[in-house]
Amino acid sequence: MDKAKLQREWLKSNFNLLNNIETDQKQKLPQPPLQKFVEEDAEIIVLPEVNKDVITKMNIFDCLMDRKSNRIYTEESLSLEELSFLLWSTQGVKKVVGKVNFATFRTVPSGGARHPFETYLVINRVEGLRKGVYRYLSLDHKLVFMFDKNNMEEEVKEAVSGQNFIASSAVIFVWSCIPYRSEWRYDISAHKTILQDSGHLCQNLYLACEAISCGTCAIGDYNQDIIDKFLMLDGKDEFVIYAAPVGKVKTE
Repeated sequence: MDKAKLQREWLKSNFNLLNNIETDQKQKLPQPPLQKFVEEDAEIIVLPEVNKDVITKMNIFDCLMDRKSNRIYTEESLSLEELSFLLWSTQGVKKVVGKVNFATFRTVPSGGARHPFETYLVINRVEGLRKGVYRYLSLDHKLVFMFDKNNMEEEVKEAVSGQNFIASSAVIFVWSCIPYRSEWRYDISAHKTILQDSGHLCQNLYLACEAISCGTCAIGDYNQDIIDKFLMLDGKDEFVIYAAPVGKVKTE
C-alpha cells in the first residue's frame, strides 16, 4: 500500500514548481510540430466534410442519459461520414492560432492548447476503406494509410490483455501521446494535464458515438510494449495512452 500512496503524488498539482524552472518555451526553443510528419508518397484519404446528417440523436440530454460502455457490436459497418464525425468530435481542429501555427483550438479542451495526441485507427469495417491501420491528420481532416496485416485482430487482442470484444468492433481508436508538446510549455507539470486531456477526448467519443447509434468502451488495460510496437512507436517520445473500440449497437 505504501507504493500505491506514493503514486498518489501524480494526481496532485505541482504548477507552483514552474516558478523556478526555465521551460523550453521560456528559453524560446522551437516548439514541437502540431502534427506528425507525413511522407510525400503516403497514401492519403480525404474524409467527408463533417455535417449533422449522420446524427440520429440530437438531444444532448438524451446522449448523456443513454451514454454507457458498450462491449457488444453488430456486424454492420460504419460509413466514412460517421467515422469523419467521430474523428472531428475527438480531435477536430476548429482554428489554428498564432503567427507561426502556435496552437490549435479543437473540439476538446487541452491544457495550454497543447493537444499532445495522435489518433491511430485499426479499421475492420468502414465503408470505402480497406482493413488496416491508419493515422488521423487532424490539421487537414484526412487519413494516412500506414499498413495492414493478416493477423491484425489477434495482435490487437493480445495488446489489450485478451479483451476479446475489441476484435468485433468496426474500428478501434488508439491514441498516442507525444509528451514534449506539453513539456515544452509545462516541463515537469505537463503530465497531469496530459492524463486529464486524454479523458476529455475519450468522453467526446462516447457522446459522439451515442449521437450516431454507435457504442464504445474505453480501454485502459493494455500491454504498453506490445501496443507501441504494433503501431511502430518508440515508447519514449511517443507511446499509447488510451484506446477505445467503436461499433454499431442494437437500438431498442
